[in-house]
Amino acid sequence: MTQDPRKQYYHDDYPKQYQDPPGVQKYMNPQPDCGESSYEGTGQLKGRKALITGGDSGIGRAAAIAYAREGADVAINYLPDEEPDAQDVKEMIEQAGRKAVLLPGDLRSETFSRELVQSAVDELGGLDILALVAGKQQAVKDIADLTTEQIVSTFETNVFSMYWMTQEALPHMPEGGSIITMTSIEGYNPSPMLLDYAATKSTIIGFTKALAKQVASQGIRVNSVAPGPFWSPLQISGGQPGENIPKFGEETPETPLGRAGQPVELSGVYVFLASDQASYVTGHVYSATGGLNAN
Repeated sequence: MTQDPRKQYYHDDYPKQYQDPPGVQKYMNPQPDCGESSYEGTGQLKGRKALITGGDSGIGRAAAIAYAREGADVAINYLPDEEPDAQDVKEMIEQAGRKAVLLPGDLRSETFSRELVQSAVDELGGLDILALVAGKQQAVKDIADLTTEQIVSTFETNVFSMYWMTQEALPHMPEGGSIITMTSIEGYNPSPMLLDYAATKSTIIGFTKALAKQVASQGIRVNSVAPGPFWSPLQISGGQPGENIPKFGEETPETPLGRAGQPVELSGVYVFLASDQASYVTGHVYSATGGLNAN
């Protein structure tokens, strides 16, 4: 039976809310749908070993749940303040019969980012999926108010850590391994209040396409996912101005499907890009924007 995509997931106004960053999904209203009760696996990633940054909540959480239910052991990274969400994900991975590894820490540290990959390799007994989902987004309406501290912090989290972790991961990745980065519609169609965040997302597109060419000879694929407006802790902890929250996903320019996306709607994309079904896909950016222009 088909479903109307405009009404398939939450499509009402959101209650106005705010949390100090990074935000905890457990305390959101409504909580994002990451596939906790709906995603069913079919064994597409049986025996695989994945490291997911930002795997406690939002899109990273959806990927972690899907990977486990598809048969992969999963290590997730997150900030220590997000421990309540991480514990929930650990329980769901283990309920799927897979190994769960929790690796909290701040990706802005080069030392930690590099050690994170080595810890994942040690705990999982290898690594063949690297999903770089974590990101920092703080809206600032006027460039005069955008501090150097925020610019550096955003680039360290979204861009620099990506280089550090990839450098550490590649020596461990076998032929058939997959690296998946996270860009955004902001990389193509930037919002005026996200000058630093949008710039990092454009950078990630270039990184993805260049790296895909560099490591193709090793049998490793590199792709990216470009979401539009998705409901996650990123939005209610400074990623959007508070006044934008009630109509998030419906804002001008109006999203053609009339609502924000839910993280579970990207589960299948993350599984596909990690699986052998995507054996001829590399250097590609998959957009899921509810119809918003991402070119």
